[in-house]
Amino acid sequence: MKNKNLLLVAIMAFAVSFVMTACNKNNSAENGIVGQQQLSLYLTDGPGLFDHVYLDIQSVKVLVDTSSDTRKHDGMDWDRRGANDKKNDSSLVWHDLGITAGVYDILQFRNGSDTVLASAGITKGSIRLIKIELGTRNSVVKDSVTYPVALPAGALNYVLVKLGGRECEEYQPGKSRLWLDFDITRSIITTVNGAFILRPVFHFYTVSTTGSVAGRVGPSAGFPVVTVYNATDTSYALPNKEGFFKVRGMKDGTYKVFINASNGYIDTTLNNVVVKAPSETSVGVITLRK
Repeated sequence: MKNKNLLLVAIMAFAVSFVMTACNKNNSAENGIVGQQQLSLYLTDGPGLFDHVYLDIQSVKVLVDTSSDTRKHDGMDWDRRGANDKKNDSSLVWHDLGITAGVYDILQFRNGSDTVLASAGITKGSIRLIKIELGTRNSVVKDSVTYPVALPAGALNYVLVKLGGRECEEYQPGKSRLWLDFDITRSIITTVNGAFILRPVFHFYTVSTTGSVAGRVGPSAGFPVVTVYNATDTSYALPNKEGFFKVRGMKDGTYKVFINASNGYIDTTLNNVVVKAPSETSVGVITLRK
């Protein structure tokens, strides 16, 4: 009888263990743990000539292509698909990344700085759209004066960043990341009456597939503005108070570095600056002359 009781206890324990394991698997599937990837989006900026640029970001969503061949969707009308972020189908799935909605001071994220805009677990697959929804509390500060910045009348209140599905960098198994560069020079437009209009432009890159140019320029009394360019690409930088600058997200190639100076200082150009991913090219210390 004792042996029978022990056998009954063992059978019951096995049954309980089996049920708990099955429940845990079901819960994992329901919670989206199985078949997920972790996505991190970083926000940085391509600077403009402002003291501050405040961007009201309300939400960030991504559209994930879960099909085995994402190329079959290359001809899709992505603008139309991006307009409806409530609709999923068998292979295209929307995810709200659950950011903290609010106003971001974009110029804080320059010269190599950035911030994690969003990080969340999403369905495993290829990311084809990033949808950034904007609010109305957008403004710029120029010469210590604050100016409102509005979207053009009738413009959409969101930006679609269209991807081919292979742009994100998988830096660890199941973990991907991508940098979003808010191009201030192209995004903030001055009207003829001195007002400002917002036409947001975002570029994207990964640090593993692009290079950077860094250096130091002074004196600060020359109010230097740095342009790094070649026949196909142009990037800008505003040195910090110590004169340091960095331009990231640059494709392989040979560039010129142009220092636009003022206050009596002479412009300076450096030629044959070679950029090769994923390295940082240093141009050293640049001293402006009168």
